[in-house]
Amino acid sequence: MSRSTDPRLAVLRNPDFARYLSARLLSSLAVQIQTVAVGWQVYALTHDPLDLGIIGLSQFLPFIVLILPAGHLADTRDRRRILAGCFALMWLCAALLLTLAWRGLDSAWPVFGVMVLFGVARAFAMPTGQALLPNLVEREQFGTAVAVNSSLWQATTIAGPALGGFLYLAGAKIVYATVVGLLAGSVLLLLTIRRGGESATQGGAFDREAVLSGLRFVWRRRPVLGAISLDLFAVLFGGATALLPVYAADILHVGPSGLGWLRAAPGVGAALCGIVLSAAPVTRRVGKWMFGGVAVYGIATLVFGSSRSFWLSLGALTAMGAGDMVSVYIRHLLVQLETPDEIRGRVSAVNAVFIGASNELGEFESGLTAAWFGVVPAVLLGGGATLLVAAGWARLFPELWRVDRFESL
Repeated sequence: MSRSTDPRLAVLRNPDFARYLSARLLSSLAVQIQTVAVGWQVYALTHDPLDLGIIGLSQFLPFIVLILPAGHLADTRDRRRILAGCFALMWLCAALLLTLAWRGLDSAWPVFGVMVLFGVARAFAMPTGQALLPNLVEREQFGTAVAVNSSLWQATTIAGPALGGFLYLAGAKIVYATVVGLLAGSVLLLLTIRRGGESATQGGAFDREAVLSGLRFVWRRRPVLGAISLDLFAVLFGGATALLPVYAADILHVGPSGLGWLRAAPGVGAALCGIVLSAAPVTRRVGKWMFGGVAVYGIATLVFGSSRSFWLSLGALTAMGAGDMVSVYIRHLLVQLETPDEIRGRVSAVNAVFIGASNELGEFESGLTAAWFGVVPAVLLGGGATLLVAAGWARLFPELWRVDRFESL
């Protein structure tokens, strides 16, 4: 394929998409670096796996309360400005963490408080960012844009944790100062995007019926409901990454730099898988590919949970990332292509509820079960539950299993 016809190069020549992508690169890198620092700092302070779960819960609670109104806002106001405001709030959170690290911590509760504020920013950023992307590119370029965006995000999940673990060797203050700088750059880039902020219902009134319209849309489209709920329960039970600070400190004994590589490993698998998907997108047997990705995620979780080898653990986490990438890619295309633009923000908000619940609530579930049963049994239990969810959803949503092409929905 020549350079002039390569769809990946064509979509990157779109200046607004390039700015959006650059802003997402900086912000995602910052968040990944910050995640490593917060997890290690809290566990080093308390040595309690339940506190790792509370990090997730403190982000989840404001997220679940605000996400549906945030979706409505994304459909009625300028999406570019909302996203810039969200990244500015994330910058404030990083600045607060830097201040706490500078003064010294004797309790994890101030960190939990900052994570609540961070959860507010994520609640508005997730549906807004998802709704903005389709407005920046042509419809025929959207599949490529999703794959490029996902691959770049996954690349940050490789570089970010590794860099965060390395920087933490110089102290938490260095880590958070780096995050502050990256988020400042992302805000400036978003402010330069010229088009794509307006939706079909720009300036619409805020009311209960409008807020719930996205939920009703998802409920009526069973393949969409099945796809996002499958991701919810699979990641909810298989959220082993929340316990990585425990594995790094007490099981694999690899320290904060090793924690960075463990955090990066799922991103390696997902990024490699994303590169393949950008070159050869899934076009047939869509439903079966999605269930297969979830099954790989569950099996890899079982391998990771039982491993005592650093390298085997890295391999298992890499496979987890690849399986998750397949599921995420298919779900994102399915939801966005089947949703009218005038409610895309609200449907993205519903999707974000499921994603947020699976990630942050999954972290709390992992911390809680680890406190009850022990770390290794908690991870093994989660991997087995993920496989049961995949099998159960194939029976509950046979129409999702049978989806062949996105156009057939």
